[in-house]
Amino acid sequence: MADAPTGISRALREAPPDRVVEAADVAIRAALGASGTSVFVADYRISGLWPVLDSRQPAVATPDVQGTVQRCFSSQQPVRESGEDGRCRIYVPLSVWGERLGVLMVELIGEPTESVVRAAVDIAGDMALALRAADRETDRYRRARRRERLSMAAELQWELLPGRSVSHDSFQLAGQLEPAYTVGGDHFDWSLDDGRLTVTVLNGDGIGLAAALLTAVTVNAMRNARRSGGGLVEQAELASDTVYHQHRGHRHVATLLLELDCVTGRVRAVDAGSPHLVRVRGGAVSRVTLEQQLPLGMFGETRYDLQEFDLDPGDRLFIVSDGVWAADPSGRETYGERAMARAMRATRLQPPTEAVGTVMRELQTFHADTDLRDDAVVVCLDWRGSVGREQG
Repeated sequence: MADAPTGISRALREAPPDRVVEAADVAIRAALGASGTSVFVADYRISGLWPVLDSRQPAVATPDVQGTVQRCFSSQQPVRESGEDGRCRIYVPLSVWGERLGVLMVELIGEPTESVVRAAVDIAGDMALALRAADRETDRYRRARRRERLSMAAELQWELLPGRSVSHDSFQLAGQLEPAYTVGGDHFDWSLDDGRLTVTVLNGDGIGLAAALLTAVTVNAMRNARRSGGGLVEQAELASDTVYHQHRGHRHVATLLLELDCVTGRVRAVDAGSPHLVRVRGGAVSRVTLEQQLPLGMFGETRYDLQEFDLDPGDRLFIVSDGVWAADPSGRETYGERAMARAMRATRLQPPTEAVGTVMRELQTFHADTDLRDDAVVVCLDWRGSVGREQG
């Protein structure tokens, strides 16, 4: 049993990217004596988890299975279910670096020992890595995640994302785009490097594909500066100059750039437009007020200044685009005026991966279940604090 995960890791590495699930099934049956396996992946809205099947078959799951899979996915803990036929199903989350991809189900004859459950957890970790890597080489798993066709703009935006969540000893971070299948110019990006977390939220000018292309240029300009060792100011200024030289001030990108020191909790910020920053501390929800500077690309050679503030262990930050904050269906008050704070308080016991979904669902309810009029981004960051800071 001790060698089972190792053998499965080898099988996953040697499998073609579009046959990872089949290779895992064969290896798990041999290593654990399983009678069957299934892999479920979360859709773009994280509204359900869907089996990865042969491309000629429909991706469906019965309600009872969906409920168990969703419970495992939400709790991020193994779930066991024993049947009257003597078989037992173990559901294990497929997650890597805090990003939740889906759930692995292993069916066994008889009740599994704790060592078998631990082996299933290790196997799920290897599978999550394999699936994430395989996504670069095949469309199979992306097709399973789609409940409808993406617009061209949304295709571009989802390809540009770093992921949907990430975790670290000192923080948890998650983000969500809506409307998931037609999102245009709104976007988020992040990177963790040498104990510093950079997070950006963008709202590209315009709608549809034109807005998505503008955002893509901006994100890649900021990444170019960041990957060359530039700080927030250099990232903002290179992106601004790039957009200006392309559009001569006729197009711009409202952007909030943050850099968190994962040891001290010190946050550096460049506020270049409309994304809003909200802090939840205890039961209190308050806006973090920053000096708003010009959106990226409005003028040539625009220069930006850094601002700083501190987080306390247990603080939660929400970053929301204007499509969330300023939503005003039917001429009512905006979502950001009162309803958003209530939704954010309701997430107090949820991890960021669940919290972003709660705020988005409440936004949809605020719109009386009609389509969102504007793109919307919600990013949630929990600062846990660090041992180094507490000892310092």
